[in-house]
Order: sequence, then C-alpha cells, then structure tokens
Amino acid sequence: MRAQDALVLGTRRLSAAGIEGAATDARRLMAHALGVAPERLMLALQDAITPDQQAVFDAALTAREARQPVAQITGLRRFWGQEFRVTRDTLDPRPETEILVEAALEKPFVKLIDLGTGTGCILLSLLKSMPFATGLGTDQSEAALTVAAENAARLGLEKRARFQRADWFAGVTGRFDLIVSNPPYIAESEMAGLAPEVRDWEPHAALTPGGDGLDAYRALARGAFTHLMPGGRVLFEIGPTQGAAVSDLLSAQGFSEVAIRRDLDGRDRVVGAVKAADETGCGCA
Repeated sequence: MRAQDALVLGTRRLSAAGIEGAATDARRLMAHALGVAPERLMLALQDAITPDQQAVFDAALTAREARQPVAQITGLRRFWGQEFRVTRDTLDPRPETEILVEAALEKPFVKLIDLGTGTGCILLSLLKSMPFATGLGTDQSEAALTVAAENAARLGLEKRARFQRADWFAGVTGRFDLIVSNPPYIAESEMAGLAPEVRDWEPHAALTPGGDGLDAYRALARGAFTHLMPGGRVLFEIGPTQGAAVSDLLSAQGFSEVAIRRDLDGRDRVVGAVKAADETGCGCA
C-alpha cells in the first residue's frame, strides 16, 4: 500500500471518531510514522508504506482517537519557528502564547526569568531571538524541568539557559529586567468544560490553580516587583476574562504602564507592566 492510501484511510478513521481537523492531524501523524518533516510529507506519499511504518501510524491513530494530543503522540510541537519536545508532564505550547513572546521582544533585555517554564518554549524562544541574553526557567515539576533542559540542549542554548525547581519566586535570587509567565489560570469550575485533549491529557497543575483561577497571578504580582530591575517589564499570559483583574493586581503592587494585549481573535491574552526607573533613569540597577 502506498503511504497516500494509508493516509486516506487514516483520515477517515479520525473523522469517524469525531476528531476536529482530522485531515491535518492524520498528515502530522503520517509524517511521524514515516520519519519525515511534515513539510516534506508530499514527497513521500507515493512510496510504499512499510509494515513497521504502518504499525506506528496505526498506533498513533488509536492514540488520537482516544483524544491524546498530536504533540504528545509525536513528541514534538513547533513554536516560534522551533521544534520543542513535549510530554504528558508539560503543556502543549499553543500559538496564542507567541503573542507573549512577540511582546517581550519589542524591547531588549539581558536577564530574564520564565516562571512555570514547562517545555521552556517561552524562555528558549526569547533567548534564541536575543543572542546576548541569559535566562532562568523555574517550575515545580522536576519532570517538566528535565524536558525544558533537553529542549535547551536541542536548541544549543544550554549555556545561556538554566533551570531551577521553585514555587514561583521561592528560592529565586537576583533581579531581572524581564519577567514572563504563562501560569495556570483556568478556574476550577471551568475544568469540566475543557476539550478532552486538554482536560484528560495535560497536567492539571499547569492548567488550574483551583478556585477562581487567579491565585498564580496573586503570587506573581507580589513577588515580581522586588525581583525586577528598575525600568524592567513583566508580561503574563491570561485567560480571556482576566485582563482587568490581573491589571488591578499589578497596579496594586506599584507597577505602571499596565496594558492588555489581545490575540488574533480579539480576546485579552497578555497583560504587561513596567517597574518605573529610579530617579537617575537607570533601568539596570
């Protein structure tokens, strides 16, 4: 059987299972089974699929029918132009998080911290785009930190990125000119309504802090001001209804220039703020 014929059958399987975007997912899973980059799949579809490749494809389809995310099945997710390793111990990097990266890169920075780093996709994307910067990624999960360190090595950033197990700022020393985070922000009452790919397969601790979903921002706002250099910035990804609440938390801690950025669908997605420079105007104290 040609790989093209197997792909058609696989797409039908996913469609019958009610998978949204079945054709796209089947193509990504076929590329995984054939061991080719997704953008080169067309070149391989006229070749015969081997029994081993068919077995990998069938197993991947079965996993996707069970609503396991494609990135967990293939082990990789593209984010900000780079491939990141993904496991069940990390969130699947999402396209909307690139808005945070884009905002962070609007101004230079030399020392950043990414709190709740997960795969390290935010930290490492920023370091890749800012060659003179160094950064720290923290997470409560040792398994996630292992994945992040592997991604740093894959991208050749192990000398500029370091990782530390921490509960937000606990045990973190020094000050930074950029603080970023995509923390858990889903309210406990919203968890049941999530897509099964998220609710059943991604780590709950990275999705929700419980309660109203704002506890992480309360901790981040309290700790960020003292860990930020004068003139430094904070940028937090938020849920679409949390812009006003997170803005108020930052304002209450003394931050200025608090602003909300929206995603391509017009939803609130990132809150940013600045710690005012001291009387000399210095932003690197």
